[in-house]
Amino acid sequence: MKTRVLLLLTLFSVLSIAQAEKFQTGSVIFIHPDGTSLSDWNALRILTAGPDSEINWDKLSGIGLYQGHIKNRITASSNAGATIHAYGIKADLDAFGMDNDDIPISLSGKKLSIMQEAKGNGIYTGLINSGSIIEPGTAVFVASETKRSNYDAITKKVIESGTDLIFSGGENWLLPKGVKGKFVESGERKDGLNLIDYAGSKGYKIVYTKYDLASLSPNEEKVLGVFAAEHTFNDLTEEDQQKLNLPNYVETAPTLKEMTDYALKFFANKGKFFLVIEEEGTDNFGNRNNAKGKLDALKRADDAIGSVFDFIKNNSNTLLVTAADSEAGGMEVAGYEIDNLDANTPLPAADPNGSPIDGVNGTSSLPFMSAPDSKGNRFPFGIAWATYGDVTGSVIARAHGLNSERMKGKVDNTFIYRLMYYSLFGKWFE
Repeated sequence: MKTRVLLLLTLFSVLSIAQAEKFQTGSVIFIHPDGTSLSDWNALRILTAGPDSEINWDKLSGIGLYQGHIKNRITASSNAGATIHAYGIKADLDAFGMDNDDIPISLSGKKLSIMQEAKGNGIYTGLINSGSIIEPGTAVFVASETKRSNYDAITKKVIESGTDLIFSGGENWLLPKGVKGKFVESGERKDGLNLIDYAGSKGYKIVYTKYDLASLSPNEEKVLGVFAAEHTFNDLTEEDQQKLNLPNYVETAPTLKEMTDYALKFFANKGKFFLVIEEEGTDNFGNRNNAKGKLDALKRADDAIGSVFDFIKNNSNTLLVTAADSEAGGMEVAGYEIDNLDANTPLPAADPNGSPIDGVNGTSSLPFMSAPDSKGNRFPFGIAWATYGDVTGSVIARAHGLNSERMKGKVDNTFIYRLMYYSLFGKWFE
């Protein structure tokens, strides 16, 4: 009798563990709005929703204070940060999916990034970037190189990775010199490879514009979106954009939300997936001290977050993680009293300490005006800049959906890998 009871208890325990495992693993979406901090999200909220309201980023349930130091510096580079997110280990400033000129052993003990490991376990994979295909925030998940500037090799590895969905700019690195593309008169590859033709031969459906994407069936097996010559945005200062009559973003390219919306439909028809999404404009516009461009990029990132937030309502076995690795430009909101400055009074060129201040069209232009607060008041404000470079800043990591309760308190940058790995594979690394 005792043996039978023990057997029943053992069977019950095994079934309970299996059931728990079933509910703690699922799909993972990592959104990387590069170069963003709490100050950036505050600015977006003030501008688009109002000081007392909320944006999509505010709706996410988990919140962590992101600690972003790397192996040899306090402030991360984009490629070092991406290496940490992809492998779960600290990396040097110049690392691009490498550690001392070798592919690192990830926190799981394998010489594989988390996306490579996911693909090897039959999980569908995707990369979306509003920047070029060479951008490390997505590329490092499938490509390792000794130098970030090895653009030919990085692009080749991204395409050869077999990732099921790849959306980005960067046609110039997909075509060889002398070959005309949709956006470039000549590619820039020195090895003679036409990677767009190669992708087509491997079963990828190729799309080039938001119109192509809007008419594309989500039932395609593999999709490559090539949406610009380089980035899908024009990362110049406001003044240079005006001189050249350039918008913030390429008009024919889909927004990050449109790319994300398609990807969610694409993967929903297939099964468990791991999707990495980067809004690169938030970083590049910040490094140009272009407040108008950065706020536009932040809105695009927030719209994509909103799409995933809505997706999780009906797909609760999905984790959304969002974090930057550093803060671009040290952007801060500078507020002014309504009585002392109205919408028709240009902002001062700089703060008394010398920090430049941007309005709607750059330095010394009219102020931004907030959306109404709870009492209907609107307030003038400017954007003050600390630097052209990246700083450690006040980066906040967020999570929503599956296992998001683990995102709390102070979190190291390696935590992003650990939470994603746990949600994909059910194994937690302390």
